[in-house]
Amino acid sequence: MSADQLVFDMSSQSEGTPSVFVRKDWLSILDNQNQNYQGNQSVIDTSQLANSNKYMNYREAYFTCPLMLTLTGSTAGSTTPYFLPATAGTSADFVMGLKNWYGSIVHSFTLDYNGTTIIQQTPYIGMWNTFKLMTSLSIDDLISQSSQLGFYPDSALAWSYQTADSENGAGTSNNENAFAPVVVSGAFNSQERFNNGLLQRQLAWNFDLQGATSLAANPTTFSAIMPQSSFNQLWKSYIFNKTNQTAIGQSGALQVAITSTIYLKHLASFFERVPLLKGVFMRMTLNLNQSSVSWTMASNEYTSVVPTSPLGGVQPIMLASALPNNGAATLPDGTYIASVCVGNRVLNTSQTVSLAQTQSSPLGGSVILNVPAYTFNPVFESSYLSSPIKKIVYTDVYQYQIINSVKPSVNFNNLISNGIANIKSVLVLPFQSTTGTGATPLGFSPIQSPFDPAGAGATSPMCLFSQFNIQISGQNAIYNTERYSYEQFLNQLHGQNAVNGGLTDGMTSGLIDQKAFESEYAYYYVNCGRMLPVEEAVPKSVSILGLSMSAFPVDLFVFVEYGVEVSLDILTGARV
Repeated sequence: MSADQLVFDMSSQSEGTPSVFVRKDWLSILDNQNQNYQGNQSVIDTSQLANSNKYMNYREAYFTCPLMLTLTGSTAGSTTPYFLPATAGTSADFVMGLKNWYGSIVHSFTLDYNGTTIIQQTPYIGMWNTFKLMTSLSIDDLISQSSQLGFYPDSALAWSYQTADSENGAGTSNNENAFAPVVVSGAFNSQERFNNGLLQRQLAWNFDLQGATSLAANPTTFSAIMPQSSFNQLWKSYIFNKTNQTAIGQSGALQVAITSTIYLKHLASFFERVPLLKGVFMRMTLNLNQSSVSWTMASNEYTSVVPTSPLGGVQPIMLASALPNNGAATLPDGTYIASVCVGNRVLNTSQTVSLAQTQSSPLGGSVILNVPAYTFNPVFESSYLSSPIKKIVYTDVYQYQIINSVKPSVNFNNLISNGIANIKSVLVLPFQSTTGTGATPLGFSPIQSPFDPAGAGATSPMCLFSQFNIQISGQNAIYNTERYSYEQFLNQLHGQNAVNGGLTDGMTSGLIDQKAFESEYAYYYVNCGRMLPVEEAVPKSVSILGLSMSAFPVDLFVFVEYGVEVSLDILTGARV
């Protein structure tokens, strides 16, 4: 009968609706860096937009962020095969990847509104924002948005753990990008052996002009369909430089130019709530996770791995497995460097000073802010301005780390803050520690690992807790302290940030199921926002407690979400 009602309602609708807006224009402005990102920062101010006399919709706005991946390699011995990325049989097209979501390049984000900071600088903000995407996007969103966002979750069951150097690297890895079916006969279950998320993210940008369009006889290459000059004019992501090593002491190189999209609404909740504004001046500061990884291939194994991240944030580069048929399987023994930077110039001096093989990207060189500007139908503008003062209620995030204190099978109880007002939620992300018995053999944090997607959605695998609770001003936020993993997933995590809170079958969102939660997405999340209005302004302490069930020591990254509100004049952009 609901279908009958829908037929009636559709038949009763009028044939047309009046136009609220008479024009929509997309305006673009460059950041202030003049294509120089050596300082790991991008600053954009909206003074040009403030003088346009149009209504700006920052809910739709996005950054166009040019990224460049550079891989250089050199073999040392005369009997060792050279590094030959420009040769089909030794192609390195699938050696490098990026961790989940292009926004992971942002270590922290600050917003100044008319000279007042309204979004605080919070380190590791990409962890929080990736969690929100993982719990709010749907499977359909992956189909329609994954390539522009660089977003595709890592397969939760495809991780492995190596106690020493191996083809997959050391410690936790989830970097096998060659399809491998699950073994179902004659072997103990080792779960999945293929990270489809890594492969799909690579396919979003590693377009190779020399690639054959088919495996059939007499195929043409993509470059015969569209020349490289057209790619450069269109700013399409692709592999723009492949240079073979030709002699001992030289290096080969492979470089990828990526035109990435980062929506403002995915960086801060303020932009999800902001109305149409005219005359507003904003200053946005992005601190960037521009990183490098150096390593040695020895007998087809990753050794001597050294990540470099100036800000100490999440290292965005992933390196594929060197197992047969995987992306790094054809890398000869030698020394390599992979780097990711914003802009069109290689920033790692080891790749530029002595290597003539590297080039600048032919695509964009600056971060660009793109904002739609609307022109109202005068009738609707009068209605919109009838209440010119709008109150925006949004959230900001406080971040805290618990390092080297959560031991296996030992209860922990840690104070996160002495006082935060209007607390909305608490998120705890566990990662394997770098010290103590059973610490990761990498010698550095998993969020710095090029083999582990940790820090960009995934946590360290199987880092689960018992006796878990959050205390707000000494009171338990969870009535019965959680003992089992299903309690945290079903009672706390499931439905958070999802359409209709996950209550309506057939119409919901979220990409985490219980299997993923218990494997590599151990999001310990508690909604703490249920309180009387009179309590919201009272600062309250936050503590977390529990019992770690992992065999390894773990570090905890804790994010406390708290409510903020600001009132704005939508006509002048002034804060009131």
